[in-house]
Amino acid sequence: MHERAGYAICHYVTDFIETAVGPVPRVATSPTLSDRLQTMAARSGLSRDNYPVTPGLYCVGNPDRDAPVLASANFKLSFDHLRWSLAGEDGWLLVLDTRGINVWCAAGKGTFATEELVRSVRACGLEKLVGHRQLIVPQLGAPGVSGLQVKKECGFKVTFGPIRAADLPKFLAKGADEEMREATFSLGERAVLIPVELYLTIKPFFLALLPLFLLAGAGPGFFSLATALERGPVLIGATLLGIGAGAILVPLLLPLLPGRQFWIKGLITGLGSGGLYWYLLSGGVSLAEGVAILSWCTAIASYLGMNFTGTTPFTSPSGVEYEMRRGIPLQISLAMAAVVCWLLASFLGGRS
Repeated sequence: MHERAGYAICHYVTDFIETAVGPVPRVATSPTLSDRLQTMAARSGLSRDNYPVTPGLYCVGNPDRDAPVLASANFKLSFDHLRWSLAGEDGWLLVLDTRGINVWCAAGKGTFATEELVRSVRACGLEKLVGHRQLIVPQLGAPGVSGLQVKKECGFKVTFGPIRAADLPKFLAKGADEEMREATFSLGERAVLIPVELYLTIKPFFLALLPLFLLAGAGPGFFSLATALERGPVLIGATLLGIGAGAILVPLLLPLLPGRQFWIKGLITGLGSGGLYWYLLSGGVSLAEGVAILSWCTAIASYLGMNFTGTTPFTSPSGVEYEMRRGIPLQISLAMAAVVCWLLASFLGGRS
């Protein structure tokens, strides 16, 4: 950020242009080092839940009264993708207050919505700024926006743009085609979700360390520190493998894993990872311990794999609920079976 007239200006604002509605900040259309570092932090989960930009009106290039108006959310990743895609273009950016949530999620939560779009148009005095009456709204925002109602309330016609911001220059020049309307979920789009999913497991993992340590040392003598130190790493290893199977293997292998439901895909990667771990431990664990390891690893992988139902174009809110009603009972049963088998191994195996 830099200073101007007693207030701080964000680094992505290059200057201001004077308009009929007052000065409008012009934003850069290429990422800076600060942008890239912030994007890495958001993608890894460090700042994902607190990464907003100030809602309002911005511009790129040298827009006039005929320049297009493009709406977005005030989640900075959404805002960044929009402005970076418009290098060499002239346009107005109408950033809605979505409480710092991206377009797709905000449309589902009701913050990227008809009411907020109308309010933003009126608050910015958009009718004084442009000679046309058209708004370009991201296609993923369609669930929250009624074009008919927007036209009725503020006189602006809504045109839904492409799914990907990168297609905007082509869209502005020639309109939409089938490819722009198609939601994809490629390997790269799946892989970019992994850091956030891993970040979200850090706190639960450390919270689970003490219970795992106590479980590892349980036995006929109630608790043995030596046994806990011996068996604890085995449980921790199964936990880490379950996390990897659910948060890494499921998204990477998604098209290759059978079944439509994500908890089943996690079940498969968990069984594979847990089975391999049991095999590698070979004679180091009893049958009951092996079953416990397999069940624990599978329960974790299935649960984490199920998390991807809310981050893909394959499911709907009702689809997510459908999966949870079927997946969670089995995941709980597997986790309970793991605890029971582990304790049975402790007591029946004569460990103290």
